[in-house]
Amino acid sequence: MTLLSWLVLDLTGSPWRVALVGACGFTPTLLLGAIGGLLADRVDRKRLLMATQSLNLGVTVAMTVVLFTDQVEFWHAYVVIFANGTGQALDFPSRRSIIHDLMGRAGVTNAFAVDSIGMHSSRMVGPALAGFLITAVDVSGAYIVVSTFHLITVTLTRFLRLPERRPQSDSIRSQSYARNLAEGFRYVAGQRTILAAVIVTVLMNLLLFPYQQMVPVIAKNVLTVGPGLMGLLTASEGFGALIGAVAIASAANITHHGRFFLGGSALALVTVLAFAASDSYGLSIPILIVMGLGTSGFGTMQSTIVILVAREEMRGRSLGVMSLAIGASPLGALLVGGLASTLGPTEAIAIMGGVGIVSVGTVGVLMPSLRQRITPDEGSPTEIESNDGEPPP
Repeated sequence: MTLLSWLVLDLTGSPWRVALVGACGFTPTLLLGAIGGLLADRVDRKRLLMATQSLNLGVTVAMTVVLFTDQVEFWHAYVVIFANGTGQALDFPSRRSIIHDLMGRAGVTNAFAVDSIGMHSSRMVGPALAGFLITAVDVSGAYIVVSTFHLITVTLTRFLRLPERRPQSDSIRSQSYARNLAEGFRYVAGQRTILAAVIVTVLMNLLLFPYQQMVPVIAKNVLTVGPGLMGLLTASEGFGALIGAVAIASAANITHHGRFFLGGSALALVTVLAFAASDSYGLSIPILIVMGLGTSGFGTMQSTIVILVAREEMRGRSLGVMSLAIGASPLGALLVGGLASTLGPTEAIAIMGGVGIVSVGTVGVLMPSLRQRITPDEGSPTEIESNDGEPPP
């Protein structure tokens, strides 16, 4: 995303069009997130991963060709990021469910923390590498490296071995996809802890994470640095998140996962206000590192809470609803882009961060189950709760 954001900024100079990169990247999650959860419960997860990652490889290679033939237009970035987002939306619940398949309930918290270490490492190294490659070989050369990474990912997935899944019940297999999907939404609505985590996820993706779309704009127009230092700035949050994920992975017997989730969210929202107020490159880097500590608590516990609470036959669909919540990001990207065009990029993320602090704090107060000890839902596999928490007649 760093490469495409810089490409659009370089071609257009428009903060609004830069924000559209993020909007296009997460729109598929909004449209297809719940479908991805349904697929995680009903299809071969490895085959789904192979299909989505092959899609990413094909689109990246096509973009590389366009760049090297000097035929690139700014809207090509939207097509590429939309295709990448489609793959992520469809395989997100499957990837999370596979972690539980491999590690079991006892190891899932630490496994998700280790997964976060890998994710945050890429968020730290990726933007820094992107900035370096833009400076050294331009965006076109950088896309050769991106294509190589996608090829490696497809190859590694090809050799992934997964344990056999327990056969689905006849009732689940016989139901229509639409009914399965509706049951997933009804289940989450009746499960207060998962519902609270979903609401916080919506708020964070709507009000915090769109700041990332403004980093290239702030780096160039406010902090007056080039692509190399912009990449390091973007990588700072990933570095902080990596530290936080390592700390969580090293912790033993975490029981109140929601407190890490809420505390990390609050810390990230407070520090985005500090980032908006900073006009110093040297000060902005440690601010974003601290923000990363917060986002690690949010990101690691986001899926962990769902995995630990949801019943097995509802796990994929619950993660699909969570994926749908992550899909609030394109709305946030449009919001921050509109505010940035009117008021300026720093003012835009300050307003959204302030609203986020109030909103997440309200959820934490009104939905106390998220602050309590996490306990699994041990209801009957065939029982699907209604919105008021009572089983249907």
